Amino acid sequence: MKDAPTEIHALFEGAPTTTGFKKLRKRIIRQAQEAIAEYGMIERGARWLVCMSGGKDSYTLLAVLAELQWRGLLPVDILACNLDQGQPNFPATVLPEFLKSMGVPHRIEYQDTYSIVKSKVPSGKTYCAMCSRLRRGNLYRIAREEGCSAIVLGHHRDDILETFMMNLFHGGRLATMPPKLLNEAGDLFVYRPLAFVAEADCEKFAGAMNYPIIPCDLCGSQDGLQRQQVKAMLDGWEMNSPGRRGVMFRALMNTRPSHLLDTGLFDFDGLSRVGANPPKS
Repeated sequence: MKDAPTEIHALFEGAPTTTGFKKLRKRIIRQAQEAIAEYGMIERGARWLVCMSGGKDSYTLLAVLAELQWRGLLPVDILACNLDQGQPNFPATVLPEFLKSMGVPHRIEYQDTYSIVKSKVPSGKTYCAMCSRLRRGNLYRIAREEGCSAIVLGHHRDDILETFMMNLFHGGRLATMPPKLLNEAGDLFVYRPLAFVAEADCEKFAGAMNYPIIPCDLCGSQDGLQRQQVKAMLDGWEMNSPGRRGVMFRALMNTRPSHLLDTGLFDFDGLSRVGANPPKS
């Protein structure tokens, strides 16, 4: 699409004109474009279900995708979707009004998963796992109903690092949230275009744009979560050694199976010394 100097997508109307914000915006868009290209997310003519929670990350995601689409760099259709999970005091009109005012095609779905989570999860336990499973199942259903080939989530670099550390400390595996994933049924992709974007940049961007942020009153209301503990640890490392998060993230893109212990990834038994005689049978 044409990118005339006088034109701007509605999601960026009223954007700060400071040099700092312009650099921030360009950095986020460039990093998202790099992730989309690096992990082969684009299927020309596809339709994406862009999941909107009302948090800073999902607003940033929508703005970035809208700009790339507007510039002709993202040849897919976008359908924004908010799943209202029935949380008490959830401001149900905020996202519909915002998306309508921005001219963004959208679907609002109500499913009371809140009551299910509260009734099934024992007192003192965290809600995140069950809440996530119920939410994901509904989003898959909606994507199929809307003819979408992918659901698109606002997880950023810090989410990916925190998930890696949680799996390392609590899950006993080296795994995290990949930028591109095929669901178990094999009919839908899960994309994370903000995989290279720092959480701090999402927060600065959404705050500067004054988007109507909706806090999570379910998992966000619980103290002592494992993710909060991991986040605090990473914050401490970053404070003492700036750039540590970036180094850790690059490590996830630079694995060496021969230097780990997983025999399913590397044939240790098949290693042999140069010139060594083959083992006798």
